[in-house]
Amino acid sequence: MIKPVKYIQNLVPYVPGKPVEELERELGIKDAIKIASNENPLGPSPKAIESLYDLLGGINRYPDGDCFYLREKLSRKLSVSKNNLIFGNGSNEVIEIAARTFMKIGDEAIMGEYAFIVYPLVTIALGGVPVMSPMPGMIHDLNDIYRRITSKTKMIFLANPNNPTGTIVQKKELEWFIKEVPEDIMIVVDEAYFEYVDDDHYPNSLDYHTIRKSIITVRTFSKIYGLAGLRLGYGISNIDVVSYMNRIREPFNVNSLAQQAALSALDDKEHVDKTIQINRSGMDYLQQNLSQLGIKYYKSYTNFILLDLGYDPIPLYNDLLQKGLIVRPVKGYGLNTHLRVSIGLDEDNRCFVKALTESINKE
Repeated sequence: MIKPVKYIQNLVPYVPGKPVEELERELGIKDAIKIASNENPLGPSPKAIESLYDLLGGINRYPDGDCFYLREKLSRKLSVSKNNLIFGNGSNEVIEIAARTFMKIGDEAIMGEYAFIVYPLVTIALGGVPVMSPMPGMIHDLNDIYRRITSKTKMIFLANPNNPTGTIVQKKELEWFIKEVPEDIMIVVDEAYFEYVDDDHYPNSLDYHTIRKSIITVRTFSKIYGLAGLRLGYGISNIDVVSYMNRIREPFNVNSLAQQAALSALDDKEHVDKTIQINRSGMDYLQQNLSQLGIKYYKSYTNFILLDLGYDPIPLYNDLLQKGLIVRPVKGYGLNTHLRVSIGLDEDNRCFVKALTESINKE
């Protein structure tokens, strides 16, 4: 049998969390609480759900390959040109398109050692070289990333806020970095969780598009809008950058249902506001109880929190599973003593704290 190229053979695939139904079937449990994948516990926007019914009879037709109506509405919301936008099958596809557009075999991409695992996967899949920058305090060190730039560097990935650490790079540091990095290097700022941030020092990377052409801001409808199952993300960049990316974007890459749901979700301010309120109260509750239990955690600006147990988390993870609580080990990130926990509804959070307390006291 023909073998793939060597760098593909050595690639370790991303392993997503198992569906709730599969885990319930495996473990013989019911009513499991999944707080593992940073999903919106409120579910999708009610307006988005309602808008889909009339569209179902037309799914024999190909979707709008240009996302015309969504492009119109989003450009107004963001105050950018329609030609500054590119849409993808989730923000992951936008990241992949960017890498395929601006990197070739042997090129280097710099990223944080605990940044989103898709960045090294995409880089390696293209025959590129991921260059890891240490993250003291689980925060991107922009000075260190800058020092690692070489003539081979073509792309820098910054998740802000970062998954799985929940941390942010602040405005002052990012402004310096964007001005200093050479223009022949593409900076990809992944802002999948930006709507959750409540901090005056958090930078909106769109503010820097006027001073730098080689920058792509990546966002998603999966998190705050609760549309993860429909897969829709988008990128904002210079018109020329978007034009190049569109040349390799697959036609009809965003399905009709996703486009329609996103259109309606953008109008559902009530759902977004309620999501933020539930997330903030849930975050406060978890942090307070984790402190009382003596469990180390990192200040998070997202809809999840990273715990550091100081020991192998798998026994605790398995014990929580038996109690119907699904959280996320993050050993794939090199975080060998950590668990990531998504913020749930109030009852979900209470159940997690109760189960966690019982499991820790049993040890």
